[in-house]
Amino acid sequence: MSLLKQMFGAKPQLTASQEDRLRAWRDQPEPDTRLPFDTSRLVVVDVETSGLNVRKDHLIAIGAVTVVNGKIILADSLDIVLQQSQVSGKDNILIHGIGGEAQRQGMHPADALLAFLEFLGKSPLIAFHVEFDQSMIGRAMKAHLGFRFEHTWADLAYVAPTLYPQLARRYRSLDQWMELFGIGNYARHSALADALATAELLLALRPQLEARQTMSFQGLRDLERERRLQTHPV
Repeated sequence: MSLLKQMFGAKPQLTASQEDRLRAWRDQPEPDTRLPFDTSRLVVVDVETSGLNVRKDHLIAIGAVTVVNGKIILADSLDIVLQQSQVSGKDNILIHGIGGEAQRQGMHPADALLAFLEFLGKSPLIAFHVEFDQSMIGRAMKAHLGFRFEHTWADLAYVAPTLYPQLARRYRSLDQWMELFGIGNYARHSALADALATAELLLALRPQLEARQTMSFQGLRDLERERRLQTHPV
């Protein structure tokens, strides 16, 4: 093995069909992120992993739901487990509930990630604490599909406290914001259930978004940037 391969890893070998699927996704047009929520499609995502180390742990599952024209579309959702060559530890399984057999029988990682891309299209992504989800999905894309996943995200962990500055110090976690708005969760730490809860949080923020005239994905990004500048001034 060459020194470069040892340092950066060999590029994954995709089948012709996989290459075609990836190319078709890349060729899709970019959406207008300034369109109002009532005329756009957003994808809310959450992941489950083998741990919290973004450099060493692995992506196990992706859950995603869509918000189309301002409404959650349960029929348009994704819940997918990536096949693992090594099952995660017992303590980790207790958190997300994806057992060893389910991990071993998951979808081949390249096909799972392609299925996620096909579900996503070029729709903007929303999550709670984006950095973790973005890093884990990005690493998996690089490892199994051989490309850098550079997509547009918005982080409700920054948007919510911008809209409710008086609550910013008391409410930090997804669980706390869920409790504030009375949002239930049928299976906490399930990727799909947490994605649904995050989507419901987005809708719960709608009155304040309307008051701020930020009813678009770009509006979410602007609010996120505002909060980041407040907490981490340049």
